[in-house]
Parts: sequence; C-alpha cells; structure tokens
Amino acid sequence: MSGSSSTPGSLAGLNKSAPYSCRIVSARIERTLRKIHNLLSLAPQNSRAEDTAVTKKISQGTRSEVTNGDDDFIRQLKDFAEITIQSISQRIVTFSAALVLAGFYYSLTLALVLAAMISVSELYDFSVLRRIIRWDSRRSDTERSLYIQLLVSTIISSSIIVSYAIAVAIIQGPGSHFISLFFLFSAAIFAAMSNHQVFSVLIIRLSLYGIAFAFIPIYDVYTTGADIHSELWAQLFASFFVLYFVVDCSRVHRALYKENVRQLDDLRHQQETTADALRVKSDFLSTMSHELRTPLTSIRGAIDIMGSGHFGELPNRINSVVHIAQRNCSILITLINDILDLQKIESGSMSYNIDKIDVVDLVRHSVTANEPYADQLGIKLDFKSESQPIVALGDFQRLSQVLSNILSNAAKFSAPKSTVTITVSQLEGRVRVSVCDTGIGLAEADAAKVFDRFSQIDATESRSFSGTGLGMNISRRIMEAHGGLISYTKNVGPGTTFFVELDQTIQIEDVLFPTQSDGREAGYSIKEFAPAV
Repeated sequence: MSGSSSTPGSLAGLNKSAPYSCRIVSARIERTLRKIHNLLSLAPQNSRAEDTAVTKKISQGTRSEVTNGDDDFIRQLKDFAEITIQSISQRIVTFSAALVLAGFYYSLTLALVLAAMISVSELYDFSVLRRIIRWDSRRSDTERSLYIQLLVSTIISSSIIVSYAIAVAIIQGPGSHFISLFFLFSAAIFAAMSNHQVFSVLIIRLSLYGIAFAFIPIYDVYTTGADIHSELWAQLFASFFVLYFVVDCSRVHRALYKENVRQLDDLRHQQETTADALRVKSDFLSTMSHELRTPLTSIRGAIDIMGSGHFGELPNRINSVVHIAQRNCSILITLINDILDLQKIESGSMSYNIDKIDVVDLVRHSVTANEPYADQLGIKLDFKSESQPIVALGDFQRLSQVLSNILSNAAKFSAPKSTVTITVSQLEGRVRVSVCDTGIGLAEADAAKVFDRFSQIDATESRSFSGTGLGMNISRRIMEAHGGLISYTKNVGPGTTFFVELDQTIQIEDVLFPTQSDGREAGYSIKEFAPAV
C-alpha cells in the first residue's frame, strides 16, 4: 500500500519541477496506470457477471430440457428411426432365413403369405422412419401423427413375427419348438438392443413376444394334458427364465442409452461454457491490448526523445534509468502486438496482403532489421545471399515477422561471438529459408511445445532471456495461412536449424491484376496463383 501511495506524489513533484517533455511522460504514465487499474478492477467484475449469466443460462437450459419432455421425446424418436433404418439389412436376412425354413420344412403357403405380409410391413416401417428423420420437429400435430404411425407399424411387424412363431409351432405339434422359440428369442433380443430409445415401442414388442413365448409351451401342455413331471412343463418354466433374461437386457440397454444422452448433454453444456469463457477472455485481452498500446507507444516516443539528448545530456544515473524504461517499453509493446495478432488469428480476422515477393530480398531485409539486436548480443548474422531473385507469393510484412522471430531467437540463444548462418535454397518447386544457430539445441520431440502458445522450453523464473512464448506460435499460423511450413531440425553439432518453406511461383515478368468497378485492384488468394513445376 505504501508503494502505491508514493507513486502519485512522486509524479506530482515531477510535474512541478521537470521540463515540459517529462511532464508529458508523467501525465501519460498516470493515465496509463489509471486505465490499467480500471481494466483490472472492472474486468473481473464483468467476467463474474458474464460467468453468472452463462451459468444461469445453462442451468435454465438444463432445467428446461429436464422438464420439457417434448424435446427429449423428439430426440428419442429420431434416434430410434436412425438406428432402425441402419439395421434393415439384418432384419431382411433374418426374415429370409425364417421364410426359407418355413417353406422348405413346414408349409410353402405359410411362407408365401408371411413373405407378402413382411414386405408390406417393412415398406410401411421404412416410410414412417424416413418421415421421422426428415421431420423438422416444429409441428406438434405431426409429432402425434408420426408417433401413432410408429406404434401401428410396431404392432403390425411384431404381430407378423408372433404369427410366424405360433404357426410353425402348431404345425410342428408338441415338442421342443426350437425354431419358433429361437426366432422369438432373437426378435426379443434385437428389440432390447435396438428399440430401447422409445419405451412404448419396446414395451409393445416385448409384451407380444413374451405372450407368444409363453403361449407355445402352455398350448402344448393344454393340448396334451401333460402332468407336472412332463418335459413340456420344464420347457414352460424355462421360457419364463428366458423372458426374465430378455427383460433384464432391455433394462440394461435402456439405462445405457439414457446415460449416454445425459453425458452428451453435459458435454454440450461444457462446450458452451468453454466457448463463452474463451469469448470473455478474448474480449478482455483485446480491450486491454488496445487500451495499452496507444499510451505505451507515446510513452516510448517520449522516453526515446529524452534518451536521445534532445533536451541536453542526462546524468549517468538518469540515463541508465531511461535505457531501462526504453527496454521495458519495447517488451510491453511486443507483448501487446503479439496478443493482438494472436486474437486476430483466432478470430479469423487477420488480413494478408498477398503479392509476388522476392524471397532473397525478404531475407536480406529481415537480416538487416535484426542486425542491431544481434550486435548487442555479440552475434554475427551471416546471410549467404543469392544473386538470382526467387519469386514466391506472400505477405512481405507478415513473412518478415516470421523471419524476425526466428532470427531474434537464434541470436538470443546462441553463444556470444558466434555466427548465425542464413541460407536460401530451392527444392522441388518450393523455396526454403534456413537459419542455423549454435545455441542450446532443441530436441525434435519438443516441436509441439516449441510452437505452442505461451510456451517456452526454459520456462523457469531463472531463464536468461525474457519472452512471451507467442512468437513461434504466431509464426506457425502465419505460415499455415500461406500454405507454407515452419519447422526445425537439431544440428549434428551444437545448435538448431529452423527453416520456412513457401511454394515457388512461375516467374512471369508482368502479372496483370484486373480492376474492380471503382478502379481498385481485385484481391487474390494464394490458391489463385500457379505454383512452379
């Protein structure tokens, strides 16, 4: 608290006694600190307010989905229709096998009649299911109509299966009835696995199959008058155990379906929450960055004027403080620019001025721009220049940003009085720019971490150099937007070789750009130019 209260007082004293430029700097610093305070104090409140709104919205949505049975029922109908249509081929194979057995061993007339009934039933089922899938879920009268049609088709198809099983069992006479009971058992298991989405459909099928499953052995006992010690009674009792097994399978599958639906709802709510949180974070970072960049740029300009000696020579102690301020302003401006670039890329609003560029000139420009920084670190940038221009397509400024990130990192992590070598080469229709340093060397297994956001190989507080951990991630995204590549390989000796690749274009002397109606040149994307072959 004492440090916070002393700052305004010291700035006020500076305003009274310092030159005009110093008073400008102090005033801008005060305004910047005030804006930072406002942002940091308001942003958490806004974030909490928005988080509360999001949480309230999600909780309301959850309650509405729980209480609104219509939405759940519509989803159940559509899930049922999709799964049933996918299993049509299985049903056709099962019905065909059953009809062949019935026609060959028992009654051809029965098989033909059942075949006609099954064909009509399957066509009706298919039409109802297709209407359910195509239904837009907005009309309640359509929902009732489709639901009734689904129940009717379920009763018809189940009745045909029951009729087949009972007819074959009666033709067989008293006995084990393996074919009939096995067919009923298969149909019941299939219903338990595939019809559990709509509970009423499942109940109808299992009820009819259960009645038929019990009717066949009861009919045998009744017609034969068998006593309790007869095998027919044993088959009757066994049928009840089988029915219990089928019912339990249905219960398990329906419980699994409901759990899957609940998990999908939870995942959707979590995704919405995450998206809202990311939006809040992006808005805050963008606002903060824009609010800070303008005053920081002005402060940097004022400090540069003071450090240049425009107002006279500064004492050594003040000059040292000014240099520290210059360096820290540069770091802050770089951080803000990186955050703004990252936000533009993530929101898809990053613009690129695509044009023909000379890659050799691009590299030469980037090397020249980074030589002062390398000289401060005692590093030599050695560019083995090509005499022949190499043409590619890209945004000169953004590609310069990529190369500057690579060159500054190479100089930063190389040993003092060492050399960073830059080369340009051509291979199979692509142009490659390589930057070879003699630094600590990066393992190729760390590539994901190297190009990740806010990531640094040396993330400890004792690291020698500062950085945001955004430069390489932004560089990777810029190269991806150009259809290019950025990567690295570990040198055989010390250091690492980073490289970027771009498609080389056909070197045409004059490329005509058609104009729009207002006289401006029409824009082009990279894909509209022909690559070199």
